[in-house]
Amino acid sequence: MRLRDELPVDHHLSTVYRYGAAFCGLVLITFGCLGFADRLSPFDTHGTSIAGLSTNGLLSVISVVVGAVLVLGGFVGGNFASDLNMAVGALFLLSGFVHIFILDRPANILDFRLSNVMFSFVMGLIVLTFGMYGRVTGGLPHDNPYWRSRHPEEVARQEARQRLRELTRAAHGAEK
Repeated sequence: MRLRDELPVDHHLSTVYRYGAAFCGLVLITFGCLGFADRLSPFDTHGTSIAGLSTNGLLSVISVVVGAVLVLGGFVGGNFASDLNMAVGALFLLSGFVHIFILDRPANILDFRLSNVMFSFVMGLIVLTFGMYGRVTGGLPHDNPYWRSRHPEEVARQEARQRLRELTRAAHGAEK
């Protein structure tokens, strides 16, 4: 079984994935563009700060590219946006963990400081939450499209019970 076969294609949760991806993408694009406006050196690691975060030209490029990918995911929407949000969120979390270990070392070519690490964790959790919203939990409501796609037998039983109730109501209405 492939995961893609279980996922519904069109549902109301797509709006959450779209807006979440687009919002986070616009935040990253704004940060990157502010770095470009400041004419940063690509590999400068001497603490140019924008919006409380240390940055350089390379980090600005990466921010704009990742932001553009998220905005594109917001335009595409659906399961693609959800999958993209989860992947990018996981990458942000991974980046935060990696940069904790390379702070104040020559390998820190993106000029991360502790504030950048915290931002990476927070942005990662936000993007990941947007991607997983309505998909990943043990208590999905029965009208959730992911629950319905994972429990087709129960859906069929519920629909049969609903049809039986409707027929019963119609029969009682006809007797009066």
